[in-house]
Amino acid sequence: VQLQASGGGLVQAGGSLRLSCAASGSILNINDMAWYRQAPGKQRELVASIGSGGSTNYADSVKGRFTISRDNAKNTQYLQMNSLKPEDSAVYYCNAVVLYNDGSIWPRSGDFWGQGTLVTVSS
Repeated sequence: VQLQASGGGLVQAGGSLRLSCAASGSILNINDMAWYRQAPGKQRELVASIGSGGSTNYADSVKGRFTISRDNAKNTQYLQMNSLKPEDSAVYYCNAVVLYNDGSIWPRSGDFWGQGTLVTVSS
């Protein structure tokens, strides 16, 4: 199973970006999906998460500005980021809990991460 994140870049404060994260491999089901971010010198923090049923959770710092969504048919999650601030600058990582088939008798569940995509917001 691999997660491929894309959509990062340089944007001015107040602008918008949309991140995508596509999962591939022998996937049977994806449970929770989430976006994390890590700024230089800081710990990785949860930005937003979405359950298999569509329930969402957001960090207080992004509520009302970011929206997480998913397309189960495409095994893809998205993060729409509006009204971006310089403090949103970070490497953004996608995460997913995946039920997959590795050729064993029983399916396996694993926690997978994307490679990270850099978001830079200029003031």
